[in-house]
This record gives sequence, C-alpha cells and structure tokens, in this order.
Amino acid sequence: MKTILAIDLGTKTGWALHHSDGSIISSTEDFKPKRFEGGGMRYLRFKRWLNEFLADGDINAVYFEEVRRHLGVDAAHAYGGFMAHLTAWCEKNNIPYQGVAVGTIKKHATGKGNAGKLEVIAAMRKLGHLPDDDNEADALALLHWAMAEEQVGE
Repeated sequence: MKTILAIDLGTKTGWALHHSDGSIISSTEDFKPKRFEGGGMRYLRFKRWLNEFLADGDINAVYFEEVRRHLGVDAAHAYGGFMAHLTAWCEKNNIPYQGVAVGTIKKHATGKGNAGKLEVIAAMRKLGHLPDDDNEADALALLHWAMAEEQVGE
C-alpha cells in the first residue's frame, strides 16, 4: 500500500497521513510567526516539519488543497510561500505531488462542491474521524479523495 500525505496549506496547516499499513492519522500544525521571528522562519519550520514525515518512512505521494481565491493579501502570500516550499521539497525528494481544487474535495466528501466547513467536518466524522477543526477536516477530506484516485483501500 501507498503512504499518502494530504495537506491543507496555511498558517494553521491541516494534515492527514495514510500509512502503508492502512492506518490514518491527522492533526494540525501552527506556523504562525513567533515573537521576534523573521518572516521566513515559518517556512523553515514548515520544511523541518515536512522532513519529520520522511524520517518516519517513505511518502509515495503528496496532495495539497489548491486554493484559487483568498480573503486577504496576507493569506494569499502565506499560501504561496507554503506551496512553493512544499513543491520544492517534493521535487528535491522525488515525491509526486498534486494540487486539488477545493470544490472537487468538497464534492467528494459531501456531495456538494460548495459545502461549508461544518458540512465537511460532519462528513469526516461520519467516516469515523474526529477532526479538531476545519483545517484537519479539509486534510482528511482531501486524503479520502486521494485514496479514491490512487485506488488505495480505506
């Protein structure tokens, strides 16, 4: 079986990992800039965090939520930075990666491409997951989409 990492990129990044043994783990990681930290430190912490996944074993594919519209300039800049570092990291480590449109993920999870945050959380709970927030729920929804695409058993 494949090991698949699904990421909902952002300052508070949601993630879900399907291990080769079939188990799924998920959580969130906060990359909010810390006091007295330069602007690039969040990306160095992000890269270190990604490397921890590799230390635990091979990753066969990475999927990330492809956001085309952001509510603010800061969110757009942060997303672009995280996406640039993620894709460069995947290239460096020879890991295939793919961005997936938000509507595609929501439609797969709930049947509606414009589903709200609570609907996605409810859909993930229905599958037996207990996401702490919408970031983790989005990553789990993306992971289930990726598993269907990769034809990996759930």
